[in-house]
Amino acid sequence: MYCEKYLSGQCRSCQWLRLSPEQQIIEKQRQLQALLPEIGASVFPPPVTGPQIAFRNKAKMVVSGSVEKPIFGISGRDGQGTDLTDCPLYPTAFSDVFAALIPFIARAGLTPYNIERKRGELKYLLLTQSWHSGQFMLRFVLRSEKKLQQLRNALPWLQEKLPQLVVITANIQPVHMAILEGEQEIYLTEQQTLREEFNQVPLFIRPQSFFQTNPVVAAKLYQTAREWVKELHIDSLWDLFCGVGGFGLHCAEKTTHLTGIEISAPAIASAQQSANELGLKHVEFKALDSTGFATANQDIPQLILVNPPRRGIGKELCDYLSRMQPEYILYSSCNAQTMAQDIQLLAGYQVCKVQLFDLFPHTAHFEVLTLLKRIVQ
Repeated sequence: MYCEKYLSGQCRSCQWLRLSPEQQIIEKQRQLQALLPEIGASVFPPPVTGPQIAFRNKAKMVVSGSVEKPIFGISGRDGQGTDLTDCPLYPTAFSDVFAALIPFIARAGLTPYNIERKRGELKYLLLTQSWHSGQFMLRFVLRSEKKLQQLRNALPWLQEKLPQLVVITANIQPVHMAILEGEQEIYLTEQQTLREEFNQVPLFIRPQSFFQTNPVVAAKLYQTAREWVKELHIDSLWDLFCGVGGFGLHCAEKTTHLTGIEISAPAIASAQQSANELGLKHVEFKALDSTGFATANQDIPQLILVNPPRRGIGKELCDYLSRMQPEYILYSSCNAQTMAQDIQLLAGYQVCKVQLFDLFPHTAHFEVLTLLKRIVQ
């Protein structure tokens, strides 16, 4: 991938851009296998890859510059902004949105926030696209509600220019720190969710719920989980750390009862919306702590699916699973190192499959899907 900003040293977010795509995959696979040295090479199916450019469905832009000439991208230690609107990772449809937002900033009087002076209102622009519909969700991250009415007044002009913006919000982040978003979300449109679809499964994106940034490979990840689960003799499933329900909803047809658990209430609302649209009566989603929910239960399903944040599932949940011994554990991880640590803590299980999914090309990061089976004594 050619990137002028990388070559000039202005942006090094893609740390591995010096390596070819083939070299990147070889190195990622080597790192993954090194973390699981006791597992034979035959347990690792070939890595799953996707596009190398224009694959992202989300842009997180620091806003700098002036109200007349805003800069969308990143901000260096010197406070100077680097324009990333032409980043090769973004699809061409993003360009139209960025182009219209530049004059809109002035129309709405949204002065970019200056970190050194602690002045200004507009901190970030967060843009997400549904690859199913092509529609967008746009979030303005503001320091306060001071300019909110001006934003509302100017919004009809933007909506006329960009009818593909179906969800627009203002997020209030008052803290003078590099924190992406605050707790308060103010909807500026009637529609509050962005509909996506992977493998005929509807998924709904809300402003503060996590969603994968590489839809092509994410769809392959969910489909692989579905295929692996189809091969198992199970009829009950917990989907822990379920997010908007992607894994559980893909595997629901195999079960007579599915429970999805996620701490984020907005994510659970999205998961339930998907289940309702699919007409799934045997599925329930609850906004609870996943470890707390699991360890409070003595009746366990045959399969427990976990998709934790980077820190992994942790010792308490590993100890619980080792004691309760569900027949299968399906572990999806964005941090292979913590996943490997968790697997070491899971007593009484053998690893059946470990597959790498390259959701983050040009970086050292990747996703892993691992199937573990209880060892029959």
